[in-house]
Amino acid sequence: MERLGLVIKRAEQALIAEKTRVLQEFHLTVPQYAVLLVLQQASEASAAQLARACLVTPQTMATVLANLEGKGLIERVASPLHQRIRVAQLTAKGTDLVRRADPAVLAVERRLAAAFTADEREALTEHLERVIAALAPHQHRDDTPTQQPGGEQL
Repeated sequence: MERLGLVIKRAEQALIAEKTRVLQEFHLTVPQYAVLLVLQQASEASAAQLARACLVTPQTMATVLANLEGKGLIERVASPLHQRIRVAQLTAKGTDLVRRADPAVLAVERRLAAAFTADEREALTEHLERVIAALAPHQHRDDTPTQQPGGEQL
């Protein structure tokens, strides 16, 4: 019998690989897409907030933001609350790109969802939440986006 952790990791890798494939058309990586999606929902966020929401390290987020800024998809400005903190915001180009890329990623999510009945999806979600609770009981998930625009579950 295969170890549960390995099965979970293989499932995650398959999902990321498919999202990576569909995002190539838009010249985006999965972390870049995640940032654009969070900013579409939140309008602005600091690098620390984005790192937590996108489940990456602050160092990785710094690279992702630099690349997005270099592509003209985001801009970073001083926070109106704390002048020493810079927040990222979508540019018009970034807004347009995330609107065009999102249907491709949603299609991947829908294809995954279609492999299960509604009851199976609910059970799988509950089981995965139990995995998270068992292994990371002290982690907060407040900044993690759980819905796509239009109410689609991630």
